[in-house]
Amino acid sequence: MSINVEQAIIHSIIQDGEGQLSCRLRPQPLLNSQAVEAMLEELHQTYTTKAGKGFGHFGISGEDGEANTKFEEALKTYRSGELGFVEFSGIAGKLLQEELAKYDFSTGGFLLLSCYTYMTSDYLFVSLLNAKSSMTVLDDMELSQNTHLDLNNVQLAARIDLTEWQAEPESKKYISFIRGRAGRKVADFFLDFMGCVEGVNTKAQNKSLMNAVEDFVGNSELTKDERQQARERVFDYCTERCDEGASIQIKDLADELADQGMDSFYDFAQSGSYDLAEEFPGDKPTLRQLKKFSGTGGGVTLSFDGQHLGERVIYDPVSDTIIIKGVPANLKDQLDRRLKGE
Repeated sequence: MSINVEQAIIHSIIQDGEGQLSCRLRPQPLLNSQAVEAMLEELHQTYTTKAGKGFGHFGISGEDGEANTKFEEALKTYRSGELGFVEFSGIAGKLLQEELAKYDFSTGGFLLLSCYTYMTSDYLFVSLLNAKSSMTVLDDMELSQNTHLDLNNVQLAARIDLTEWQAEPESKKYISFIRGRAGRKVADFFLDFMGCVEGVNTKAQNKSLMNAVEDFVGNSELTKDERQQARERVFDYCTERCDEGASIQIKDLADELADQGMDSFYDFAQSGSYDLAEEFPGDKPTLRQLKKFSGTGGGVTLSFDGQHLGERVIYDPVSDTIIIKGVPANLKDQLDRRLKGE
């Protein structure tokens, strides 16, 4: 299902020769509807499938430190119809410029804002994009250097679920954002200009869910294969929700397991010490541990499907050893060659 773009605009944050930042505001929305829709469709897909996103909400000044409320106030005014989209985006551009001016590392970029609808929700997408040079061959076979937006490597982006924000203002997860490669701190300035504070610890919730599932199947009378099938069903459900950009709902997940003859997961999860919310965003890397075991340390990396534990892979916690039966062919070939060489 494609998105329905309502408004989109790009402003430029540029740095002069003396290192001073300024904001060049576009006076009207982007007009090339076909190009705009193609760009935003690509960004929507890239963003939705991005793993490890953080979730938060607009902060309250005083309660959440020095949270900047100007962005939220401008957004409210725009959504009420008292402010046009171009005017709102201009305020956002100025706020970002002011926030970036506090740091030495920034050289600016292109601020993209877009309101669009996907399925039954309205969203505001906010991103600071970089430009990238590339070479192309002209009709006369001459080379030409072009500059284009780097859509494949988006690192600073957030998406506000406007429908959830207005229907459930107390929610702690209506803003999602891409975490920096070194953690949230890389993107601090980007969240600060919007006044966003982190609200839901996604990894902790997914870890708690994984623990609840492991305890639930461990206390059941299922066979080993049935337990692994239950883990994989949980993983498949959560992965589907992640790919759709939707939250994991414990009640829905319990219904999925009930269809496989495993009743009462909902009561089990809520009655334990798991502290699970009714719904929360999924985190694929965390949930992947339901299907795979993996670890790295001391120059050794090991990964295998959970179904092999106790069969092809034997773990002895007393001797701190792992025995692998049936070494993968490509690894066996490398090992045999090394032994022959020595």
